[in-house]
Amino acid sequence: MTVQESGAEPKTAGMKDVAAAAGVSLGTVSNVLNRPDRVSPATRAKVETAMAELRFVRNESARQLRAGRSRVLAYVMLDGSNPFFTDVAAGMEDAADAGDLSLFLCNSAHQPAREAAYLGRLEQQRVQGILITPVDPDAPLLGEIAHRGTPVVVVDRTPGGTTHCSVAVDDVYGGEIAVRHLIEQGHDRITFIGNHTTVGQVCDRRLGALKALREAGLGPDHLVDLTTTALTVADGRGAGERLAGLPASIRPTAAFCANDLVALGLLQTCANLRMRVPEDMAIVGYDDIEFAAAAAVPLTSVRQPRRRLGRTAAELLLAESEPDHEHRQVVFTPELVVRASTLR
Repeated sequence: MTVQESGAEPKTAGMKDVAAAAGVSLGTVSNVLNRPDRVSPATRAKVETAMAELRFVRNESARQLRAGRSRVLAYVMLDGSNPFFTDVAAGMEDAADAGDLSLFLCNSAHQPAREAAYLGRLEQQRVQGILITPVDPDAPLLGEIAHRGTPVVVVDRTPGGTTHCSVAVDDVYGGEIAVRHLIEQGHDRITFIGNHTTVGQVCDRRLGALKALREAGLGPDHLVDLTTTALTVADGRGAGERLAGLPASIRPTAAFCANDLVALGLLQTCANLRMRVPEDMAIVGYDDIEFAAAAAVPLTSVRQPRRRLGRTAAELLLAESEPDHEHRQVVFTPELVVRASTLR
């Protein structure tokens, strides 16, 4: 036995070492790794025992170099702090696992430069495909990457053309059912809280809110915009403080929040200022994340099929390799989940 010198790096066992230890050919080791059904159970057991004893770890980088493509999918999410996107990623992981693939997660944090940097790195790493909730669904870079051979699927947005597959939710309808519910509860002065000038999904939700008001015979002045810089709990708390500062005679009696994090922040401020929910302020959120139902006052929210959204997007990405593949734009219909935050 050779004693390793102090400070020397341990030698990593390779396929040749496994073949020698198991008394089989290099091709047999390769078959055990790649086509185990071609190897008899007894021989496969010998090879696997040798791998365990030698602590053999497959060199995926070398395999990727030979294949020209990794066994990795990547998701560039818009906001890693929002549970909505991690739920979507869980659905992608379901599809990746089924295809014996790994899923890498990247967070653009709404920053175009950061998004572009991630896309460049992922393309260089030869990932099998990129799933992305983009800052701009019509950004030319997405089409350029797809043209160079890396499939791209847009998630939670629908691009203007048909260059990519996409999976989204009908956010206009989501906003419509949210505000229609508030009108049915007797509210005719409603605030919309969110950054609708910078986020496409939020803009669509606001358009749906205006549509519901119009169908009820109410003008756009019945929707009071409280614009936020982001969609966080802190933004919701700040919006609540601004609402509380309005004279009672003009203060909206209901709020439609662009997502559940904003709604939860608003709910916190209402509790701190002893504004009763829903008696003084009815609140509707969006996404129906897990925390919505668990809030101190369970939150009415527009539910998106988050996990299904991600799984469908990943399945479309995997289907890109099929010779007869045609790009599809899949749109899911959201549903309103009514809870105590709006029921008087």
